[in-house]
Amino acid sequence: MGSYKKQPVDNVMRVDISKVEANDYNPNMVADREMYLLYISIKHDGYTQPVVTVYDKERDKYIIVDGFHRYLVMKKYKDIYEMNDGKLPIVVLDKDITERMASTVRHNRARGKHTIDGMSNLVFTMLKNGVSEEEICNQLGLEPDELVRLKYLTGFEKIFKDIEYRKAWEVDNQIRIKKNMHKKTNGKN
Repeated sequence: MGSYKKQPVDNVMRVDISKVEANDYNPNMVADREMYLLYISIKHDGYTQPVVTVYDKERDKYIIVDGFHRYLVMKKYKDIYEMNDGKLPIVVLDKDITERMASTVRHNRARGKHTIDGMSNLVFTMLKNGVSEEEICNQLGLEPDELVRLKYLTGFEKIFKDIEYRKAWEVDNQIRIKKNMHKKTNGKN
C-alpha cells in the first residue's frame, strides 16, 4: 500500500456564509426545479458535501470553486441558514486562477447524468413501496408528466390492468402536484 496523502476533505471547516463568495467564471447553470430539489436534499439530509473554495488573503474571503448552488441554498432559504447557524461547510484548495477554473469545470462535468432506465426503476420501486406520486415528484424533482412517462417505461401501469381507468385521476393529481411544486419552488413553504 502507498502512503496516505492528506486530502482537502480532511479539513472541512464551517465558516460564516458572509465570508464566502461566488467566483465570476462558473459556466454551470441549474434550473429552478433542480435548485428546489437541492434545497429539499439539504433540508432532509443536511450538507453532505462541503463547498470547495480557495482563500483570497487580500479580501479575506473564500471564493467558490465548486458548490455555488449549495451556497445559494443557504443564502436563499432561511430554514437552511438557521439549521446551520449561518455557517457553510467548506474545504480550501491552494490553486491559482487558471487551476481554479479547470477545477470548476472538472467538478461540473464529473457529476454525470441520470439514465432514463435508472430513474424509471427508481420510480417503480418507490411506487411499489407505496410512495405517493406527489411525494415522488417532490423528492426527486420531477414534473408530473415526467413521472407519467417514467411509470409507462417501467410497466407500472400493468399493476392496474384490472382497474377501470378514469382520466380525472391523472388530471386532478397532476394539477394538484404542479400547484404544490409551484408554491414550493417560489419559496412559499
